[in-house]
Amino acid sequence: MLKQSLLILSLFGALATPALATQTDNEQKNKENVVNFYNKALNDKDFAAARPYLGDEYIQHNPTAADGVEGFQRFIEFLKNKYPNSRSEIKRVLADGDYVILHVQTTGREPGVTKAIVDIFRLNKQNKIVEHWDVIQTVPEKAANNNGMF
Repeated sequence: MLKQSLLILSLFGALATPALATQTDNEQKNKENVVNFYNKALNDKDFAAARPYLGDEYIQHNPTAADGVEGFQRFIEFLKNKYPNSRSEIKRVLADGDYVILHVQTTGREPGVTKAIVDIFRLNKQNKIVEHWDVIQTVPEKAANNNGMF
């Protein structure tokens, strides 16, 4: 009888637990830092304002972008000079531990072209960005469905 009672209590406890855990303070801080960084860097094109959100190292996985903090600084200068009116609108922000994922709509880099971007950032224990991956796709004029990309 005791075993059955314990089993029922443990099952009830499992059912009462929310399916999605709430975010930790660290995950929330990581999200805030990535969003602030992204807006200062990509939208304001202000490397000095974005720099405090980067760690001492910055590992870049985009094969067309230079590695390191200096490489990112050169990318921001390139954007500022070549695409001063480009805009990146964050549509979704997801955090999982040390990782933050952004789903972004970017315009202004090619006339009439909108890009869908998924950026993945890894942050260190000090909530500083230390690694980056991205996947970029052009939003087509016509799609095979009506769902949209955002």
